[in-house]
Amino acid sequence: MHYLLPLSVYQIESLRHQATHTLSSRLRRAEPPLQSEVVEYMLDVGSNVWSLRRGRANLERLLAAFNLLVEAWKWFDQIRKWKNPISTMAVHFLYSMLILFPDMILPLVFLICVVHGASQFRKRPRHPPHMDTKLSLVESVQSDDFDEEFDTFPTSKNVKVLKKRYDRLRSIAGRMMTIIGDLATQAERLNSMLSWRDPRATSLFMAFCLIACIAFYLVPWRFFALGFGFFGMRHPRFRISIPSMPQNFFKRLPARTDSMI
Repeated sequence: MHYLLPLSVYQIESLRHQATHTLSSRLRRAEPPLQSEVVEYMLDVGSNVWSLRRGRANLERLLAAFNLLVEAWKWFDQIRKWKNPISTMAVHFLYSMLILFPDMILPLVFLICVVHGASQFRKRPRHPPHMDTKLSLVESVQSDDFDEEFDTFPTSKNVKVLKKRYDRLRSIAGRMMTIIGDLATQAERLNSMLSWRDPRATSLFMAFCLIACIAFYLVPWRFFALGFGFFGMRHPRFRISIPSMPQNFFKRLPARTDSMI
C-alpha cells in the first residue's frame, strides 16, 4: 500500500516520534539505561529543525556532487582560451565529426561514462562507510552552533542568545532572498520579451524569431551548430572584453524590480 498511497511527511514524522517514544521507554529500563536523547539522535528525530552545521554540510555535499560539471567547465574554458592549441584543434575536429555524424553522439557519451568508470576502479572505496567528522563539519563549528543544534523545540534559551541567533539567521536569509530575487528578475526578463512591456525590445525579438525561423528552415541545423561551436571556441584574439549583444539586450529588458516596495 505504501506504493499506491505513500505516507506524507507529517505522517512519517509522527511515526518517527512514536517509535522514538517506544524505544526510549524500553531502553530506559535497560542496564545500563539509555537516555532518550541518544535514541532521538540515532533515529534522526528533529532532522528538519534548523541547524547551521547541517545546512553548510549539505551545501558542501551538493557542491561536491556537481564537482564533475565544474571540472568539465574548467576544461572547456581552457579549450576555448587556447591554453593548449593542439588540444583545442583536436576538440574542434571531434566536435565537427559529432555534428556531421550525429548518430555517434549517444554512443560516445556512454563510452565516455564507461571509460571514466573504469579509470575510477583503482580509487574505489575499500572500506565500509563510517561517521565522517569532516563531512559533518564537526571539527570546524563553534560551540554556539552545537548549543543551537541541541536546543529544545520550542527553545529554552534567554532573549539575548535568541537575538544573536535571530540576527545571524536574518543575514543568511538575506543572502538567500537576494539570490531568489535575481532568479525572479531573470524569469521576468525572459517573460517580458513577448509581453510588449518594452515595445521596441518585443519588436526586435519577434523580428529575430522570424529571421531565425526562415534561416533554420532553409539551412540544415548542423551548419548552425558548427558555427555556434566554432564561434564559442574562437581564439582570444578575436574576443572582446565587453558583454555580447544578446547579453546586453537581455540585461536591458524590463523587470518588476522597480515596482516592489
